Amino acid sequence: MKRIVLLIALVATMSTSLPAQTAKPEEVGLSSERLKRIHDLIERRIEARDISGAVTLVARKGRIAHLEAQGLMDIESNKPMAKDAIFRIASMTKPVIGVAILMMVEEGKVRVTDPVSRFIPEFKELKVAVAQPNQGAPGARGAAPAPRFYTVPAEREITIKDLLTHTSGLVSGTISTAEATKIQRKPGETLADYIPRLNQVPLEFQPGSRWTYSPGAGFDTLGRIVEIVSGQNLDQFLRQRIFEPLGMKDTFFNISEPQRSRTVTMYQRTANGLQKSSNQPGASTTYYSGGGGLSSTADDYARFGQMLVNGGQLNGKRLLSPRTVELMGSPYAPDTLPGRARGEAWGLSVRVITDAAARNVFLSNGSFGWQGAFGTHFWVDPKEKLVGLLMVQTSNQEMIRDFETAVLQSIVD
Repeated sequence: MKRIVLLIALVATMSTSLPAQTAKPEEVGLSSERLKRIHDLIERRIEARDISGAVTLVARKGRIAHLEAQGLMDIESNKPMAKDAIFRIASMTKPVIGVAILMMVEEGKVRVTDPVSRFIPEFKELKVAVAQPNQGAPGARGAAPAPRFYTVPAEREITIKDLLTHTSGLVSGTISTAEATKIQRKPGETLADYIPRLNQVPLEFQPGSRWTYSPGAGFDTLGRIVEIVSGQNLDQFLRQRIFEPLGMKDTFFNISEPQRSRTVTMYQRTANGLQKSSNQPGASTTYYSGGGGLSSTADDYARFGQMLVNGGQLNGKRLLSPRTVELMGSPYAPDTLPGRARGEAWGLSVRVITDAAARNVFLSNGSFGWQGAFGTHFWVDPKEKLVGLLMVQTSNQEMIRDFETAVLQSIVD
């Protein structure tokens, strides 16, 4: 009997570690000829020295129809790009944190309407900055003078929903970002050490009054809430509750030495071409940033995207209910809110296309996803049952839009 149980466990483990099922493009309603335009797009960008290389992936109806590695992982060593290359995904960490919070919501431990102070008491009485005209002398070396402002009480507390939708004002603009530099993290600090100190930083605006992106603080705070509610550090929770069930074996905060050989070098565009960025993956950290700390591969993140397309489950492992995934991609911060672009709303941790024509994109209405500061990008299309994924390590917004077009124009059935 023990042998049977062990055999079943082994098969289950193997099934989650195997690569996703592949298909010929025509088997899932895509055109092989048209998908080649993705290859051509990436080649043009490599030849123009906009990027060093890329991994692109398109899955439809649960099967990968396109997965290609092009260019170089590292220019200096002339190392070819690999399909299992590891990329820093930066803000593509945020949807993962969104799923973690929504899992807590489904378990009845968190409400999206909860004030953040329910979990972090220091956030009880935050102040809001009100800008004043700058009349001071320029700063050091001709820099702009520090912003002048006074503070007023927040009209209401910030909520979980405010953090998920970037409507909290937490480190979301010129004043709050400048003030946050006064309480910078120290080496070795954790979310538990740092996040409570954010109560010293005034909000950029009254909660819910507008949309302005919070690059780090908003989702770092959500990560701390996950820790408080679950009783685990964020790294442990994500690994046990999301990554292992989905078979995401190459997604992590800290890159091990064996994995460094698969890690793509980060570059930035300059007038003299691509230059190696100073912001390469560093030493191990104890600060698990929910705003942008993860690294991943195309195969791994495609599993996460496919789980969302499937309504919250993959390979028999259910993380969320279909209703919760639907709400995740709903326009909680509509395009009528100040700060939003027409046709593009914000859901619970993801941008949502509400009017493709108004936004001038090829994406279907209802598509949702996000991107990372270092060039990675993903979206899921529930209508077309599609996952699109672009993995590069040089930011290029034009290429992201062109990649979306190349993927959508390949759908023929």
